[in-house]
Amino acid sequence: MKGRDLTELAVRNLREAVLRNSLTTLGVAVGVASLVAMLSLGVGLQTLASQRLNKSGLFDAVFVTSRGMRGMGGGPPRQNPLKREDAKPLDQAAREEFEKLPNVNEVYPQIRFFTEVRYAGTSYSTNVLGLPESSRSTGAFDGITGKYFSSPMADEAILQAEFAKELAPQPSTLIGKELVLRYAEKQMSSAADVAKEKDIDKQFDEMMSGGISIVSREKKLRIGGVIESDPSAGIGGFGGGKVFIPLQVAEQLHVAGPNDVQEFVRAGGSGKPTYMALTVRVKSPKDVTHVEDAIKKMGFSTFSLLDAARGLRLVFTVFDLFLGLFGSLALTVASLGIINTLVMAILERRREIGVLKALGATDGDVRSLFFAEASAMGLFGGIFGVALGWLIGQALTWGTTIYLRRQDLPGVKISFVPWWLALGAITFAVVVSLVAGLYPASRAARLNPVEALRYE
Repeated sequence: MKGRDLTELAVRNLREAVLRNSLTTLGVAVGVASLVAMLSLGVGLQTLASQRLNKSGLFDAVFVTSRGMRGMGGGPPRQNPLKREDAKPLDQAAREEFEKLPNVNEVYPQIRFFTEVRYAGTSYSTNVLGLPESSRSTGAFDGITGKYFSSPMADEAILQAEFAKELAPQPSTLIGKELVLRYAEKQMSSAADVAKEKDIDKQFDEMMSGGISIVSREKKLRIGGVIESDPSAGIGGFGGGKVFIPLQVAEQLHVAGPNDVQEFVRAGGSGKPTYMALTVRVKSPKDVTHVEDAIKKMGFSTFSLLDAARGLRLVFTVFDLFLGLFGSLALTVASLGIINTLVMAILERRREIGVLKALGATDGDVRSLFFAEASAMGLFGGIFGVALGWLIGQALTWGTTIYLRRQDLPGVKISFVPWWLALGAITFAVVVSLVAGLYPASRAARLNPVEALRYE
């Protein structure tokens, strides 16, 4: 039997029992819709989490410290198999080496210090953190009150909302006002400079051992914005920032830290500035491993959140698996409907099957005819099911957005149907329909034509 004749017969048979075949196809569509809706929810949540995390800058960053340092915050050195003279300093030369690595977008130091700010004649102790220019693109500043820094060198500050409320009951009134940043500046001094110092009291107040002088400074900053979230968690600061200033401005302050003497000694008293830690931003999270390995070969310690990302993928994979299993149950029930429909068709069309065999149709032709009918119901049910599943996902997104906006939160897209999910669902529906048609097709092919012709 030719393929064209087979198709015409299958379409005619489906038309003769429109209501029953339509209900069976609808059952397949409902099964596919439940499968697509559940999986689209899992894919949407995974996409949302990935976008938020990647946008935060957590998973495309490598945090670098000098070997022998305890962690991201420095601290006293721990036991290290490298000799002290073998440990490479994390200085400007190392920073330039990192910038030359493939797939590296930028390298910047983590400048954070605890100090004092004055506003309206009152002093407040707080944490100050330097933000790189790339932090502008993170989602942390989407709901900022005011504006981001006007330039990388602007003498401006962005306040965290909780700290801003300490300065004024209405944080928005702080925009455009001025605050004074008081900090201790470190200055490298040579031995000759130290010998020339005559004032012993001043020497005691402003000079530390190793040729590092500490000078009290003040800097006026204009408050440019107030932000609810903490962007420092996404740029290597691990949270806790209260006052944010441009990174280039923070670098020019040369703020003295608690480990400056230790770092000066580790550098051999050369007077060259070193960094407690550097953040290396790469083009994509997939480049983290290669960049991390290259930096380790240079003799530095690295840390990234890639392992946490892998664990997150594992959680979502298991989540998608369970959603797919529950969605497949509805499709399994729909397959029982296909079996029932085709078995009833055999009983109703026994005489027709006998005529086909008498005219020369083989068992394979009869089997193919029933397979064609089953695959047609699976195909149309799959297409309608994908459309219905997409509509269900859109309804979930719409309802979630309304709820979030009532809570003064931005709306999110929690359902997403990629092309591979739609194509896979339709293919799965056709395969399930063909499997469901195995028994009816085999039963129809085994009919004796003589007995079939006698059937009334």
